Amino acid sequence: MSKVGDGGSSPSGRTEVRIVVAGEKGTGKSSLIVTAAADQFPTNVPPLLPPTRLPEDMYPDRVPITIIDTSSSPESKGKLAENLKRADAVVLTYACDRPETLDRLSTFWLPELRRLEVKVPVIVVGCKLDLRDDNQQVSLEEVMSPIMQHFREIETCIECSAFKHIQIPEVFFYAQKAVLHPTAPLFDPDTQTLKPRCVRAFKRIFILCDHDRDGALSDAELNDFQVRCFNAPLQPSEITDVKRVVEEKLPEGVDDRGLTLSGFLFLHALFIEKGRLETTWTVLRKFGYSNELKITYDLSPVLAKKTPDQSVELTNKAFEFLKSIFALFDGDQDGALKPIELEDLFSTAADSPWHEAPYKDAAEKNVLEGLSLDGFLSEWALMTLLDPVSSVENLIYIGYPGEPSSAICVTRRRRLDRKKQQTGRNIFQCFVFGPKKAGKSALLNSFIGRPFSDSYVPTLEERYAANVVDLPGVGKKTLVLREIPEDEVKKLLSNKEALAVCDLAVFVHDSSDESSWEESAQLLLKVATHGENTGYEVPCLIVAAKDDLDPYPTAIQDSTRVSQDMGIDAPIPISSKLGDFNSIFRRIVRAAEQPHLSIPETEAGKNRKHYNQLMKSSVMVVSVAAVVGIVAVSVYRVYAARRNASS
Repeated sequence: MSKVGDGGSSPSGRTEVRIVVAGEKGTGKSSLIVTAAADQFPTNVPPLLPPTRLPEDMYPDRVPITIIDTSSSPESKGKLAENLKRADAVVLTYACDRPETLDRLSTFWLPELRRLEVKVPVIVVGCKLDLRDDNQQVSLEEVMSPIMQHFREIETCIECSAFKHIQIPEVFFYAQKAVLHPTAPLFDPDTQTLKPRCVRAFKRIFILCDHDRDGALSDAELNDFQVRCFNAPLQPSEITDVKRVVEEKLPEGVDDRGLTLSGFLFLHALFIEKGRLETTWTVLRKFGYSNELKITYDLSPVLAKKTPDQSVELTNKAFEFLKSIFALFDGDQDGALKPIELEDLFSTAADSPWHEAPYKDAAEKNVLEGLSLDGFLSEWALMTLLDPVSSVENLIYIGYPGEPSSAICVTRRRRLDRKKQQTGRNIFQCFVFGPKKAGKSALLNSFIGRPFSDSYVPTLEERYAANVVDLPGVGKKTLVLREIPEDEVKKLLSNKEALAVCDLAVFVHDSSDESSWEESAQLLLKVATHGENTGYEVPCLIVAAKDDLDPYPTAIQDSTRVSQDMGIDAPIPISSKLGDFNSIFRRIVRAAEQPHLSIPETEAGKNRKHYNQLMKSSVMVVSVAAVVGIVAVSVYRVYAARRNASS
């Protein structure tokens, strides 16, 4: 594309590039820096230069460069490491007339950068080119190729001469370019192809520019793309040239409608191969991508005042968009997104967000591993609850058309919900507590439609299950069950705000095992105590699991007595094996919708409450007595004044 890139670049908003020059003593570091800055070879160079700044107009990107000189002496080792860790790019020097300094790059300097975890572009520079022995002429590519194969962080190799002014400006131009327009996120040198995340980014850009959604960029759409990215239109002859170049190398890259996605990707791979990375990065940054090829959006104006007992939900606008996206990608119209359809939906995201925990296997799927609409929306509700920033970014990736902040809302504080005895939430998070083998996992599995299994698999880490619960007369609500392994309870409750995000807690026990009940009752006491001590009380329900087994002799009496003593509902018997859940999920949501009810009280809590009431009553009595005394004095004064007047 002959004119692409002519409009200049937008290098990520950087105000400075910090380049650190390192290498063996006497390789020409200081002479290189002085010659670049002063445009003349120094006759007398100090051992170590102060930070040197190159003017912003020295290179086309107009970003100032600060060059840091370093010493390789043993006593300067700490300072050297500090400078390297703060570098945006590193220039490693060797002397062309001293082969041993080249060897030191691979035996010391490059391994040292890795040891220090300096993950920035490296420019290898051979200085003193004018002093190389004419009888030892070896091509730079031949020397550096094996080193670059082993150390992929090397961006460019170049040889120069400060004394003869050979390729001095180019050294820092390449270093700056490697920072502002890095190759590593875009291109895999081994396969000579665009990296997956780069392909995903350009696929999204292509779709956004394909206004008529016909799968190709017409001449008009190509021109709009050019103007948007580079502020300059393409002439008809230039568009023809672009398509001809693509068609010659990749016939399927152009069809009768215009430039196809494969042609669009080929074009950008071609720019990168020809070293025109500024062109590719200009496009990416115009569409909001960072150096990591991710779109970041600042939600701090929305989330800044969020308190621990508030949660984040998607708005109706976002849900309506997701429903339309679901319908668009449900190609076979079977009411579910199969894995291949879901992968296609997220093919424009930086990564597919639901491949790993806590989202993997958190929603209901059919026998073909397809997500229903309710399952799809539940996954989004869960991601918004746990990571609203990631949720909004993924909405942007898949084409959410509105202002990103319009996709989410912050709910009212749970503490205020309890005071007002109602809630406006649409998503409820329920903590599931219980001892080992109580039936917690079976409860979660049943919630997302997984078949019951007799085999016991311990839950070692927290897991989630999310689904839609339809309440008669109310409508659909999303319930998120969060299983807390018994061994994680102590760690969870060590955090004062642990229960702030919880709408309701469920305590599961094996109704056939007395010890299971006792352990569950102890967990209930711990959670209730934590809530009373922190002010984050939560409604609680007791679930008597494995109702298909014979209960231990005093099961009903013991659990009923505890529930009555603590002021919560009687235990709810269920059997995951028989599929008898006694409307447990609706009952959980109904309890969460009445946040002032089902809150357990411990004996300590009752005593504290009674004491506070007594103190309040005492204060009131004292206050009334004081008022009565004041009134009596006032009446006496009026009486005395009248008596004196009559006298």
